[in-house]
Amino acid sequence: MRWAPEGRPWVAGAAAVLAVAAAWAFARPHPLAFGAAAVAAVALGAFLFFFRDPERPGARGPAWCLAPADGRVVDVSRVEEPRYLGSPAHRVAIFLSVLDVHVNRYPVSGVVEYRTYERGRFGFAWRGDAGERNERASVGIASPGGRVLVRQIAGTVARRIVTYARLGERVEQGERMGIIRFGSRVEVFLPSAAVVTVRRGDRVRAGQTVLAEWRPLD
Repeated sequence: MRWAPEGRPWVAGAAAVLAVAAAWAFARPHPLAFGAAAVAAVALGAFLFFFRDPERPGARGPAWCLAPADGRVVDVSRVEEPRYLGSPAHRVAIFLSVLDVHVNRYPVSGVVEYRTYERGRFGFAWRGDAGERNERASVGIASPGGRVLVRQIAGTVARRIVTYARLGERVEQGERMGIIRFGSRVEVFLPSAAVVTVRRGDRVRAGQTVLAEWRPLD
């Protein structure tokens, strides 16, 4: 199993506390020592679970937009997207619980044309206005099917968004895009010509589930 590098400080810290507590319990057996070791062991297991980064093989192609995140679809709607697409768009919003894999992946292949980070609140990520009020990072990709905007949104627990994309960089569908700690939301904005293939309530997997389809431009 691979783990996201952003989890190393958390895993190392929990492992160090566990080592100290275990040494304390071995040298001088005491309920507090055993309790500290148990808490540290649980924390270590939780961090290893949260920062897991499994490989996601699957079909790839310019006619598809894949899910950028694991989680549940909480919104599929038509909206205006003025910042990158500059037109009406389909918005697909995915909510990630603390139990989901939080490594995000590029939904399409193309060139990064837009990147921004906006400070904001840390409200509930499942709310419909979270994409405009909460702290967020947005990446716009020029793909064969049209422009696609991916927005990583922090929630009440998530306090850090990591995005690997650089302006002008060529990215590939299914590659790792970044990570959000710990619960969060990811939104995808698609051209009007796209045909959305998921519905509210569907479970999706990053790099594997097809969110939408369109005919590639010639």
